[in-house]
Amino acid sequence: MKIILVLLDGLGDRAHSVLEQRTPLQAASKPHLDRLACLGSNGLFHAAVCGQCLPSENAHYLMFGYDLKEFPGRGPLEAMGYGVPFGETDVVSLAHFSSVVWQAGIPVLTHSRRDIQGDGAELSRLYQSLTPYETEGVRFELHQTRLNDAVLVLSGEVSPFVSDSDPMAIGRPMAMIQPLLVNPEPERSEKTARALNRYLRHCHGILTDHEVNGLRKARDEAPVNFLATQRCGRLIRHDSFRERWDLSAMLIGSGAIYEGLAKDLGMTFVRMKDGKDPGKDLGERIEMALADSDHDFVHVHTKVPDEAAHTGDPVKKLNAIESLDRGLDVLVKALEQRQDLLVAVTADHSTASVTRLIHTGEPVPLTIAGPGVRRDGVTVFDEVSCASGCLGFLRGRELLLMLLNYADRSSLAGHRLEPLDRPCVPQQYKPFQLGD
Repeated sequence: MKIILVLLDGLGDRAHSVLEQRTPLQAASKPHLDRLACLGSNGLFHAAVCGQCLPSENAHYLMFGYDLKEFPGRGPLEAMGYGVPFGETDVVSLAHFSSVVWQAGIPVLTHSRRDIQGDGAELSRLYQSLTPYETEGVRFELHQTRLNDAVLVLSGEVSPFVSDSDPMAIGRPMAMIQPLLVNPEPERSEKTARALNRYLRHCHGILTDHEVNGLRKARDEAPVNFLATQRCGRLIRHDSFRERWDLSAMLIGSGAIYEGLAKDLGMTFVRMKDGKDPGKDLGERIEMALADSDHDFVHVHTKVPDEAAHTGDPVKKLNAIESLDRGLDVLVKALEQRQDLLVAVTADHSTASVTRLIHTGEPVPLTIAGPGVRRDGVTVFDEVSCASGCLGFLRGRELLLMLLNYADRSSLAGHRLEPLDRPCVPQQYKPFQLGD
């Protein structure tokens, strides 16, 4: 049985007055999503617990059956996705330029990551001005990855158990980096926090006096005068997706974070470009998944709903959903014709179109369809209608467990054919022999 998980990133939303108190998904015309709901079981999904606002990468690890103790952090995943070199004991943080004003000696954020635009060559000059720096035996090396995105590699006796400097909200002070209160490396985290604060002061001094900021000032643009950091991490040893679920997996998507995630979990990654037509892009990814014969599990990902929500316009998200729905036509046809196909459609988290939050904590709709899957009475795919479906409310790894179950790959609890205690029937195990 071929398993295809289509993940519409950030699909869930809140009710908006401009949409007559409906979510963009409720208000959208989406015949193919609705048809998928008619073909199978429906319910709600949250990768952790209701109300918890998850980043995509955390949600994916939980969805794929990993504990957050096994999660390496966003920094290392971005670095792997962009091919930035770093060592197994290094710490990697996300970093980007911001603009601050000083109020009573405190830097207050006025322009964050998305607000710092302009000449790409000028931003590159600013990144290049922050050459490797060392203090207290901790070495810092900054690698620009996109226009205003970078990863910061920390080497030496360093720890990932430190807080962030980026408040992620305009008008709030940049934060002093501190060691986390409960962590297994108190001395290293104390040293890392102290060195990182010193490094950010060093960067501020260079940026403030840089000639690029003189040019920006002449154009009445906000100065680029602070390097914000967040989500430090370090590689963690854990088993691969194949070892955990006995499924050969492929991830089709765009964005370095998903390539890094695939690499960390031992999945085959296929990078696809995001074009101007989201539906066409999604359709091409689904066609690739359907044609693939080398993998048991294919994760098809699109970031479009999340990005549309971040514009702050519910109507733009509605339009994005309608475009993506057109791309699901090929999946519906395949599901209606093939008997070897199990399909799940859901999201990793909700992203409200109007909110002060980055992501929100509401559950998202889920449908599973394929041979033998129970068909409930749900005929519309959205956050409210799916709640009445027979799947109920699934959390975290329960989604993968249900997919294993419907693919007839689940192991009877307590039955073991190998030393590992896995939830799946192993496709290969050591056969009995008469000789020693």
